[in-house]
Amino acid sequence: MDNNQLEDIIGRAHALAEESFLAGSGPGGQNANKVATEVQLRVNIYALRLSPPVFARLRDLAGSKLTTAGDLLITARQHRNQEANRTAARAKLDDMLEAAHRQPKRRAKTRINRIGKTQRLKAKKARGDVKSKRGKVSRSDW
Repeated sequence: MDNNQLEDIIGRAHALAEESFLAGSGPGGQNANKVATEVQLRVNIYALRLSPPVFARLRDLAGSKLTTAGDLLITARQHRNQEANRTAARAKLDDMLEAAHRQPKRRAKTRINRIGKTQRLKAKKARGDVKSKRGKVSRSDW
């Protein structure tokens, strides 16, 4: 997926995002008790119309931030004012969408050669012999 499509999806997510402001428990001293600075973004991921693999990766990335109705909840409370928290929440949303669009690298299978296989089996056999000699000693072993 190219950058234009990603920017389109991010723009759509910003347009669909519903913001609510809460009295956050973050920094701000007594100001935090009076002013609702914490921002909570709510975006329905079904409305983003993502491709199935991207949707699955986003669902895995979201984890507990995803509700059963398909709403992605992102909160930001690290700053003292609403505008900075709003920007931080949108940046978190952007990062999550970008990470979902990145296809993970495929793991290449490793293949052990014949010599390595025989060495491994020889070491397993030696270790088994050591372990078999543990335990109670009978009179016949004296």
